[in-house]
Amino acid sequence: MDHGNHTWTQNFILNGFTTTGTLRPLAFSGTLCIYLLTLAGNLFIIVLVQADSGLSTPMYFFIGVLSFLELWYVSTTVPTLLHTLLHGHSPISSAVCFIQLYVFHSLGMTECYLLGVMVLDRYFAICRPLHYHVLMSRQRQLWLAGTTWVAGFSAALVPASLTVTLPFCLKEVAHYFCDLAPLMRLACVDTSWHTQVHGAIIGVATGCNFVLILGLYGGILRAVLKLPSAASRAKAFSTCSSHITVVALFYASAFTVYVGPPRSRPEGTDKHIALVYALLTPFLNPIIYTLRNREVKEAMKRITVRIRTILKEC
Repeated sequence: MDHGNHTWTQNFILNGFTTTGTLRPLAFSGTLCIYLLTLAGNLFIIVLVQADSGLSTPMYFFIGVLSFLELWYVSTTVPTLLHTLLHGHSPISSAVCFIQLYVFHSLGMTECYLLGVMVLDRYFAICRPLHYHVLMSRQRQLWLAGTTWVAGFSAALVPASLTVTLPFCLKEVAHYFCDLAPLMRLACVDTSWHTQVHGAIIGVATGCNFVLILGLYGGILRAVLKLPSAASRAKAFSTCSSHITVVALFYASAFTVYVGPPRSRPEGTDKHIALVYALLTPFLNPIIYTLRNREVKEAMKRITVRIRTILKEC
């Protein structure tokens, strides 16, 4: 077999999940419903943040950016998941496979950095309230948001590039989309060096960011505990609770998959864990940021009143 060029001429086969009989249409319908609700929920947050002046703060600007990212993040993998649920094993060209691998990891790394920026915003708001609007000016918000995207898409280049150059002897990917560990299991050569490089890049990028998040939350906790009243402490904590929930969901599942050697986990485990950070987290984010947030509820009421007024005038 020619290891020099066969990678780009063959198709891979996504195994997806084994569903039979009545379970298959049920799994497909449930996943499609979650996907559509995820798109609708994140679009709703984007529109709400843009439409209501009461949400024109740095925190909601970053929530809007996160929702925009989630639209692309979930759409990178769920269509292939739906296809495998409907048709079983699904062929995917190597070019599309590697593009999916790169885009998925780029968006994942971008979200990782964006979660760090969001806690930095909360740190400035709680620990540096007098300088908050200067520290988080509109220009700085745009710069921070743009930097997360550039950093995410740059950091994902190395793992994706190294995976593309591997010679593959097997075609069946034990996953519902093209991811690092399942693809490396198909290689004809020893991938231990690749695994070390992947672990170093992804581990340093996500690990350092996670340490930064913990450090900033440590500063927030110290500042909140110094507040004079229980009401003010509860209000300060409430602005962070949604973000803490999202961070816990994202990092717990991502660390399980991407930290440590891929061969240490049973084949096929990754695709079950991936459902948490690739499907469940984008689905839950709009719920977490709306149902637990008084300002968003008030903004929804204002928008509803405006819509009713416009309809009456018409």
